Amino acid sequence: MKIAQLLLIHLFVFNCVYAQTGIKGTLKDAQENTPIEYGSIGLFSLNDSSLINGAVTQPNGTFELKGIKPGSYYLSIQFMGYKSLIVNPIEINRGNVLDLGTLLISPDEQLLEMVEVSGSRFTTMHKVDRQVFESSDFLSGQGGNAIDVLRNLPSVSINAEGQLSVRGATGFVVMLNGKPIQSDPSIILSQLPANSIKNIEVVTAPSAKYDPEGKAGIINITTEKGATDGTFIQLNTRLGLPSIQDYNNKEKPQRYGADFTINHKKEAWDLSFGASYLRNDINGRREGEVYTIIDNTTTYFPSDGERGFDEEAYSGRLTLGFVPNGRNNFSLGFYGGIRSKDRTADIIYYDNHAVVNDQRLYTMQYYNENLRIRTSDFALGSFDYIHTFENKASISTSFLYEYTMLGGPTTNRNLGYPNSDFIYQDEYNTNDNPLHGIRWQIDYKSKPQPWGAVEAGYQFRSLNHLGDFVYERKNSEGKFELVPDFSSNVDLTRLIHSGYGQLNGVKGKWNYTAGLRLEFMDRSLHLKDKANTIDSTYTYEFVQPYPSANIQYSANESLKLKAAYSRRVERTTTFKMNPFPEREHSETLEQGDPSLLPEFIDLVEAGIVKDIGENSFYTTAYYRNVKNLVNRVNTIYNDTILNRIYSNVGTGRSLGLEAGIELNPTSNWKVFTGANVYQYEIKGQFDNRPIDTSAWIYSINANTSYAFTSTFSLQWSLNYLSKRITAQGEDSRFLSPNLVAKKTFFGDRFSATLQWLNMDMGLLPTNEQRISTWRENEFYTTTNYVLEVDMIMLNLSYTINPGKNKSRFVKSEFGEKEF
Repeated sequence: MKIAQLLLIHLFVFNCVYAQTGIKGTLKDAQENTPIEYGSIGLFSLNDSSLINGAVTQPNGTFELKGIKPGSYYLSIQFMGYKSLIVNPIEINRGNVLDLGTLLISPDEQLLEMVEVSGSRFTTMHKVDRQVFESSDFLSGQGGNAIDVLRNLPSVSINAEGQLSVRGATGFVVMLNGKPIQSDPSIILSQLPANSIKNIEVVTAPSAKYDPEGKAGIINITTEKGATDGTFIQLNTRLGLPSIQDYNNKEKPQRYGADFTINHKKEAWDLSFGASYLRNDINGRREGEVYTIIDNTTTYFPSDGERGFDEEAYSGRLTLGFVPNGRNNFSLGFYGGIRSKDRTADIIYYDNHAVVNDQRLYTMQYYNENLRIRTSDFALGSFDYIHTFENKASISTSFLYEYTMLGGPTTNRNLGYPNSDFIYQDEYNTNDNPLHGIRWQIDYKSKPQPWGAVEAGYQFRSLNHLGDFVYERKNSEGKFELVPDFSSNVDLTRLIHSGYGQLNGVKGKWNYTAGLRLEFMDRSLHLKDKANTIDSTYTYEFVQPYPSANIQYSANESLKLKAAYSRRVERTTTFKMNPFPEREHSETLEQGDPSLLPEFIDLVEAGIVKDIGENSFYTTAYYRNVKNLVNRVNTIYNDTILNRIYSNVGTGRSLGLEAGIELNPTSNWKVFTGANVYQYEIKGQFDNRPIDTSAWIYSINANTSYAFTSTFSLQWSLNYLSKRITAQGEDSRFLSPNLVAKKTFFGDRFSATLQWLNMDMGLLPTNEQRISTWRENEFYTTTNYVLEVDMIMLNLSYTINPGKNKSRFVKSEFGEKEF
């Protein structure tokens, strides 16, 4: 009995010692110093080359082999598209865990150029806190800008005005290669060429590490860059065929453009440079019906006429990276652009009349000649540095400066009709709005522990937005004179100090993040009119906590469950706080509220991701509560002019379900469809009147591709957005189907893409939307915006050294970097 007990004790001690014996390390890309997930680790006996143990690297590149007997071994490391690495010899001692540190493997350029990957890859990569989409899968956006690509994503929808929303919320932060933009996202998105985009990451519930801004979360865009040493060059051109319909617009639209990307990567240096030019005009019409009720007089002013856009944009971008070794990473970036967008709204008010007790007081018609020019020039400069310590802890710092100049004049002339020589009213307003933004932050990530790693950081942000608004009206002598009530100077200053701490970890099948961000914001808005009768300052400050948590459970390789909570803020813009009216066109003034409060958002979501062979399905249920909801509402300015105001109208709540499916019925046929449906309600008040409205809203983004040969394919896509409610009315549905044919030549170096955008053929209500608002016994307005359909575009692309930029077609590689 004693011998048996001794044997059991010896066996127990033996197993305990061996359980503590092993090997661990981290696998990274030798050139980009980024972790490699799903790398294959094999441990072999040095004596007979027999396989002893094996593992697959985690998302952060780490691996560990446990329970290894003392002896001599060698390690074989492999990953598709990379050169194999042999670590030899490895001596294992009893009771010790050998830490190999960071192991670097290099891409195999020759292999990348020779290997043709068979099978299908997923369009979407699901991470613990985000969805990652590859831009090249959406052909209808190629040749255009970032907005044309984003509109195809399952959770994103677009309306006739080109406004993007994520799960029905219009507020989101745009990040370019991990750098958040403080100005209007549309400024950057409309000038970033679609061809320069590699991946798009949608983060609906960001962790405490990231800026808490954005009602809908974060959209991070990563641009193309080289994967191996050498020079990669891509040239793209775009040409639009003549319009099929002219909508009786004065001028024919012009659509053409070109862009290029050059990337040179040599050892520690990585240089990227790109530039683009895009002319993108769109014809269209506007059909309106408005009436106001003042006392017992009802005034009607129906209208019809041109509403087209002429848009021109130039942009340039430069990034210089320097990685002298595995512990230091430097990056310098610049991105700038010049853009102008002219909106022509030449409208005939063909039956302007007033009615009292069913009797017409007068009838007249007039012609409103309206041209609004908007310019948005910008420049971004950034510097980043990351240092990794021997124990794998890291510290990083980032500095970003942003300059934006917004502005442009609006001319508004009410003329006689059909005799336009007679001038009823001639007005001119212009504005200059320079914005200066600074962001500096420092972040620290601790040494990885079995339970995870701790991250902490501090961020300082400064925003100064000035506005000089001048409104002039021509007097009886034919000279323009200032209108003081509509002219002003605005000065917005916003300072933000914030710090965060969070825990990230991978434990078995669990992947988790939990953290808290604490923020102090100080906002000051100084207003002064041109007549020196108003000189006021509005201040607002707060200290707010922003907790967050993300968790994902991998039941197996094909099934993942995840849940998240995030608290966020949507800050008010200068435009929405300027109380001085701006004349948009004949029937509308637009103004803001200087005491407008920011929106505070709480989001909870839970989802499932299921892969079935080469098919994939995901669904996410979510609840979003928005406090201090901001909506655009109307009041009556006079009998023929409505005053459009931005105001806090109460609370908005969304309870919804987002789902997507990716099918590969055959090796050359792919179907990718996403849908979002939610119940939306608004409760609150405006102008001492209650608001209580709700409705079911849904959107569908469908995309199907068929490859007839390895070089020729067709893709059809559909964007549909249902009717939506607002605080005072509703917006109608929006429909946009597209068909694209793509042909490649010379080993994929040259490609031609023929796009049929906004398919209609006179059969569908494509690319048009009706916006209606009303208040009982006060006013009713409805406007139908009809924009151009059946647009034919040709895009040509040529790539030099495509292998230098070829991605490794492995599912885990999408979104490999945390921004």
